[in-house]
Amino acid sequence: MYVAVKGGEKAIANAHALLAKRGEGAHERILLEQVRDQMGVLVARVMSEGSLYDPDLAAKALLQAQGDVLEAITLVRSYRTTLPRFGTTAPLDTGSLPSERRVSATFKDIPGGQQLGATFDYTHRLLVDELAVPEVPAPEADVDEPMPRVTDLLGAGALIEPDRPEGWTDPDPGDLTREPTTFPMTRAERLQALARGDEGFLLSLGYSTQRGFGNTHPFVGEVRVGEVEVVFDAPEIGHEIPIGRIEVTECQMVNQFTGSADRPPQFTRGYGLVFGRGERKAMSMSLVDRALRRDEFGEREVSPAQDEEFVIEHADSVQAAGFVEHLKLPHYVDFQAELVLIRTLNEEFRARRAAAGAPEEADPETAREKEDAR
Repeated sequence: MYVAVKGGEKAIANAHALLAKRGEGAHERILLEQVRDQMGVLVARVMSEGSLYDPDLAAKALLQAQGDVLEAITLVRSYRTTLPRFGTTAPLDTGSLPSERRVSATFKDIPGGQQLGATFDYTHRLLVDELAVPEVPAPEADVDEPMPRVTDLLGAGALIEPDRPEGWTDPDPGDLTREPTTFPMTRAERLQALARGDEGFLLSLGYSTQRGFGNTHPFVGEVRVGEVEVVFDAPEIGHEIPIGRIEVTECQMVNQFTGSADRPPQFTRGYGLVFGRGERKAMSMSLVDRALRRDEFGEREVSPAQDEEFVIEHADSVQAAGFVEHLKLPHYVDFQAELVLIRTLNEEFRARRAAAGAPEEADPETAREKEDAR
């Protein structure tokens, strides 16, 4: 017998109260500033996938969501829709990005040098006493040495596709937060969607391109982490004005291309840019970006990472979480309809077997009632 769960508004209010309880102990509440300053990578992910650069709000969302990243991203996106829009900023000049971290897997010695910075790459992956904070040596004096992109160095020798092909124009990109998604998309629109996409999903797709589900061999041309200036275009003033600085992670992925009848053999590019410290996301994004450029290079679609609609429609963590989690909400009417259909089909099945002279099978529900009675 199927009955509706009773309780209504009172049950929902109690659920909210239980959610706000935050555990059984009498511990002090975690401060927003602690999450913001000590969980930088997590905060960066919420900002990137929430499409809003605000470390305080991202930390607040994580506290409210009890650490549920997808719930925090949903909270940030919901809040974002309430904010007024004053205009647009100029493109970020990441070419002059002063790096907190800058590494290249293509050349050992590059102009400006490699800068290791903060990274888990060389840690032992062992749990340590959280109170044992190692001493950090005083930073060396900044060396004002230019750090040209590795891709620019390759471009000087025509060894990589040009950043801006001949005849290329720079139209204003569409805004996926205000306009419906239509396919095929421009690369700028795809990069927007990938920047908002779920890190785990993009990581899996990027991984798949290296396991035989793609035909490119990637090299990390460069990964940079640092603060870049944001410039706002204010028409009423008549010129652009700097409004602040944000931390970003940029990845330039270099991929092989054997050439074609009209294009020489060259390296090709994949690009990733995310808020805060998010190297894994930026690298995954650049791998998928290159895979989705298959039409530009006349490549056959042979893998999921090359299917634009599949990638874009399933990369959004908020949509994915919402669609999966809605399954636990009441579906009583739908299920009753399915139940009636299954019972009807079962009756027809047994009638056909009886007409064909097959031995009659016990009705499952009747057998269960007899078993319960015993």
